[in-house]
Amino acid sequence: MKIVPPIRAVRTYTQHLLGTPEAVFPLLCPVREADWIHGWDPVLVVSSCGVAEADCAFTTTAAPTDAVWYITRHEPQHGFVEMIKITPSVTACRLSIQLRASASGTEADVTYMHTSLGQEGDKFVAAFSESYYLKFMQDWE
Repeated sequence: MKIVPPIRAVRTYTQHLLGTPEAVFPLLCPVREADWIHGWDPVLVVSSCGVAEADCAFTTTAAPTDAVWYITRHEPQHGFVEMIKITPSVTACRLSIQLRASASGTEADVTYMHTSLGQEGDKFVAAFSESYYLKFMQDWE
């Protein structure tokens, strides 16, 4: 057994989105993201209802191997979703999104926590800087 201290990066950004939290929340879904992310196309979505729900699993194309996502919490009534993304031998990631109403629509606190699972993950975490994350979030916003 090998036990090592984590190599990790945690970043949070507050997005300002048009629309109410009730309109935005359903779009935080592996199926519905295709409505607003150009080129979004999960390889597989495993869902009882056909869209995001607790225990929904999906895979996306990633290098060097596809990533597996698992929705651990899906709470529309609280505007909260959390999922885990595993890219084998690269990173384990926890993504959480908390929505709240604002004067202009919705604020979304988006937090990514990437933990390295090896040398490729070490490189990824090192590159997951505040400036990288800011650009990533602003593009998504």
